[in-house]
Amino acid sequence: MWDEYRAANQGAAASASDYTVEYFGDSVELADELLALVTHGPKRATAGLVEEFAEESEPLPRIGSHWIACDGRGAPVAVIRSTELRIGTFDSVDAAFAYDEGEDDRSLDSWRREHLRYWERTRAAAGREFTLEHEIVLERFSVVWPPELAD
Repeated sequence: MWDEYRAANQGAAASASDYTVEYFGDSVELADELLALVTHGPKRATAGLVEEFAEESEPLPRIGSHWIACDGRGAPVAVIRSTELRIGTFDSVDAAFAYDEGEDDRSLDSWRREHLRYWERTRAAAGREFTLEHEIVLERFSVVWPPELAD
């Protein structure tokens, strides 16, 4: 998938010789649900804990970086390009970001409720505790490949 994207978009991919391969969420079902919101819905933002990037020895995304979004079984579905990044805390997330994340009813209240539930669950599974002071990577993105899914 990456080779096809680079061949068709040499200008956009020229500055990025590498990419990450990832999926959304922490289960097959959630990965598929969130990916569907990317490929056939409004999801154009995502949030991840800085701590998790460090634990996985993954660099933080940067504007212009690419990642291949996979379904819950690991099959590549789309290439995503980061367009905006900010590091903040839970309470710094605003209604516009929650809306762009495209989940549930797209409200800030539902974003806070569901992300709190998610991070409490995933941090507990890692033997850690989630706090509202955790640093969060707030990333907006565009879908750039394949052409039939691209923004």
